[in-house]
Parts: sequence; C-alpha cells; structure tokens
Amino acid sequence: MGKKYAKYIVLYILTIISTYITGGGWYCVAIMTILSAHELGHFLMSRRYGVASTLPLFIPFPFPPFGTLGAVIKMKGVIPDRRALFDIGAAGPLAGLIFTIPTIIIGLKASRIVAVAQLSQQSTMSLGDSLLFSWLERITLGPIPAGHDVLLHPLAYAGWVGLFVTALNLLPIGQLDGGHVVYSLLGRRSGLIFKLVWGALALFCLMLYPAWLLLIILLLFLGLKHPPPIDDITPLDSRRKWLGIFTLTIFMLSFTPAPFPDYMTQFK
Repeated sequence: MGKKYAKYIVLYILTIISTYITGGGWYCVAIMTILSAHELGHFLMSRRYGVASTLPLFIPFPFPPFGTLGAVIKMKGVIPDRRALFDIGAAGPLAGLIFTIPTIIIGLKASRIVAVAQLSQQSTMSLGDSLLFSWLERITLGPIPAGHDVLLHPLAYAGWVGLFVTALNLLPIGQLDGGHVVYSLLGRRSGLIFKLVWGALALFCLMLYPAWLLLIILLLFLGLKHPPPIDDITPLDSRRKWLGIFTLTIFMLSFTPAPFPDYMTQFK
C-alpha cells in the first residue's frame, strides 16, 4: 500500500518545496491549495461515477515563473455518459476557481501601487491580465494612477497563476477539461470547435505571440479528438447546459493572450 502511493506523496512534497523556492511561503500555500482543489474536484467526481482514476500526480519544477508544471490525473475507466463526462471535466476548474477568486482579492488588497520608474529598478516581471483579473483589480484597488502599476503580493500572483492554469485547462480542445465540457454539450460536433480553436491559437502564435508554440505542438501531439462516452446519445439536462455555458465563459474571461509581455521584446 505504501509503495503504491509513495510516488504521489513524494512528488506532492517536492512540488511544495519547488513552489516555496520559487515564490515564497504565501505563494506556495496559495498555489498548492488552488491546484489541489482543482485535482481533487476531478478525483472525487470520477469516484462518484465509478470511473477508475489515479491520484493527482504533481510535477515539481523549481524554476520561475511557476515553480511547478501543474498536476495530472489519469482516468483508467470508461466514461458512462455525457452527464458524467461534464461533471468530471467541469469539477476541477470550478473547484479551483472557488479558491482562486478570494486569493486574488486578498492578495490585491495586500499589493502595492508603485511608480513604474520604481518598478524598473527592481527585479520584477511584467504580467498580462485576463479580463477577469483586470476587473477584480479595478474593483479591489480602484483606478490605477497614470505612470503607476501594481506590485503584486505573492498571494495575488498565486491567484493570477490560478486563473492562467484554469484557462489553459478550459481550452476547448481534445481531452482537456474544456474539451470534456464542449464534447458533453455538442457530442461529435465538437470536433469542429476543437480544430477552430487550435487553428486560431496557432495563428495567434505565428503572428503575435510565438511563446505559445510549445503549447500548440503539445496540443497537436495529445490529439484534437475526444473519445465518446458509452452513452453518447442522451443530452445534458438544462442545468448542466447553463453551467457549461458559465464554465466556457470563465475560460474566455480568464484566458490571457500574452501572459508575459516582456517576452515580446526579444522579437522587436
């Protein structure tokens, strides 16, 4: 029994260490809570529907900007129907979001508004903002004076990373969480959506933000198709359809097209 779970425990502890090294104590606690909630949502929902799955496998990476490459759960069983597919796919991002939003708000309240000239004198990294993060920032801090910017507290940065990870997982492609949600809503017609989203992301990568190249290749390697559940006919109920629309809206509000603007200066 011990050997069976040893690698999961060791990797979890190593990820705690790597996130602590990268961002400090507040960042470590916050990002590990967000990622753990995300993976636990998938795991518990898989158990609810009797779909065999592994424990979350966390991936330590003791280097900036995140200190981790996230976590994965491998489902070993077959999904019984679209309802189960939707619940398993949406549970992770929504569970993580429950912790991400308060983390951002608390972190922003602890952040400092400083002059841009002062920021340039420190070892800081510019971040692009999603619509959701920008709205939360404006609600929490109010208008930022001209010539000033926000120096994020580690909690706020953990929240930013949480939104970034949520958006990546909710990309409506293949077997990502967003792919599960779209397939549960549209069935086999979702294949066209997967290709259009991948094509749009690839075009954006080639024309504006080359940093997405690795993601583009990885998504192509993982595949743009989604295996059907056993019952691929029975549609979702109206409650899940509305929740699906809400989940995809969260993706659009959380996605950051150019997360690291300084990266582009290398190509100018």
